[in-house]
Amino acid sequence: MSILCVGSVALDSVETPYGKAERVLGGSATFFTAAATHFHPVSMVGVVGGDYPVDELDFLSERGADLSGIERAEGESFFWAGRYHDDLNSRDTLETRLGVFADFEPKIPEAFRASRFVFLGNIHPDLQNQVLDQVDAPEVVACDTMNYWIEGTRKELVALLERVDILMVNDEEARQLADEPNLIKAARWIRERGPSTVVVKKGEHGAALFTDDRSFFVPGYPLERLFDPTGAGDAFAGGFMGHLAYVGVLDADEMRRAMVYGSVMGSFAVEDFSVDRFKTLRTEEITERVHEFREMTEFGGARR
Repeated sequence: MSILCVGSVALDSVETPYGKAERVLGGSATFFTAAATHFHPVSMVGVVGGDYPVDELDFLSERGADLSGIERAEGESFFWAGRYHDDLNSRDTLETRLGVFADFEPKIPEAFRASRFVFLGNIHPDLQNQVLDQVDAPEVVACDTMNYWIEGTRKELVALLERVDILMVNDEEARQLADEPNLIKAARWIRERGPSTVVVKKGEHGAALFTDDRSFFVPGYPLERLFDPTGAGDAFAGGFMGHLAYVGVLDADEMRRAMVYGSVMGSFAVEDFSVDRFKTLRTEEITERVHEFREMTEFGGARR
């Protein structure tokens, strides 16, 4: 059974200190699927306009993605343009055009409704709720959100948390949602409202897993080749959920391994523009980088 992924399918124009890319594949669902299909099949749900180069998604179909849930509507596809600063940690949004995404109402095909694993990309909480109304008791629901929804739709988002197993946010969003500067206390506040697990993404500084009053941290992978951080968080989610769906086990050890696979896929995402790195990525490269993560963090225990 495939992972159900619902989110944006967009076109991006990106400028970084290392180059430019015009009207390339973007969107939360696209990056998630590009990463997750290296582990497990994915069923995508989204909407695109008449200007979208759908054939450029063929590489996802070849890896087991079911794209039949992508609706084609009259009008322009969701478009985002941005320019990153020299450190790549901050960016300026130059243009956002929602296009057909402004009227997007997720319609989950019958064949997708029995999915055991569901990933709700960064869309309005009401739409995320609509997805959950259409699926049949999934085993794991993971959800992403952002400061825009936290600020503007807080009530709806907090209500949604009751139906979510894993919330994935960055450190700023976790603090904003909980109104708590301490990250550990913020994660506890979130878990008390529904999710048993909180994953906090910290960009180049790695990610943290909070569950059952335990925590686990994975570092960011040190990169020499770094072009475009767009979509790295969604690629992290794809690696995380892809691994869990592949092993079909949700114990503490596999959750920790999922964190490593998430960081690995996020690190590959930034090595090229758009989802281009995932088109040539080989399983052997993923395995090698996982081993490198282990070598970076293993120290053999205490001496005293």
